[in-house]
Amino acid sequence: MPRRLLPSRPPTSRLRRGWGAGILAVRHLRTLPITERHRSEGNATDLPAPWPLALVDRSTKTIADGFGPLYHRTFTVRAVAATCDAAGLIEMICGDLDRAVPPHVVTFARERGEPEAMHVGDEYRVYMPAPWDGPVRVLARTGDRFRFGTLDGHLEAGVIEFRAADAGQGVVDFTIEAWSRAGDRAAEIVYRRLAIGREVQAALWLQFCLGAARLTGGRREGSVCDVTRRVPASELRS
Repeated sequence: MPRRLLPSRPPTSRLRRGWGAGILAVRHLRTLPITERHRSEGNATDLPAPWPLALVDRSTKTIADGFGPLYHRTFTVRAVAATCDAAGLIEMICGDLDRAVPPHVVTFARERGEPEAMHVGDEYRVYMPAPWDGPVRVLARTGDRFRFGTLDGHLEAGVIEFRAADAGQGVVDFTIEAWSRAGDRAAEIVYRRLAIGREVQAALWLQFCLGAARLTGGRREGSVCDVTRRVPASELRS
């Protein structure tokens, strides 16, 4: 299907972006007490799998196109007393990505693909409460996971995977794993040196984890785990 000239949902206005940023900030502060955060130095073993060659073109923005260190981040939550399994959860999310995020904060607008479905090669634009949007392409879609890769215009260069796993009767583990670098030299200042980009990313994906736990029909058990491994740029060149 050819790329649409306009997304299926309109971009957020400046007023709505400002309002959304406030909501996300408040939600993030409320989430911190139930978040377990770990930070460590990474190495070349933290690199993601390469893009499928069939999905690489002039608009793609891979890890090699980024600047500065790579941040390998994993966000995990466990839901208990769930009324759906891991595959059912992923199916729900793929049908409408907005179901897992706070309303009026983030919008996943489809720019390529069929409504209420997700297939490899589909494209979305993530409208966030920030002065940038995030165009992405679907790199993988299976029964228990899907993966996005960044496109030109994204603040970051990298990939992100969403997956779920059954951990027992009525127990579902949901994980978001991201590998990202600053998309350009200007973004490196915001993303790495000021850490603004990384905190916006953390706030968004922590809220997504909580939303996924609610979608199971169960309840969160324990903390939301946020693990970050920083890989120096020198490791990426070796």
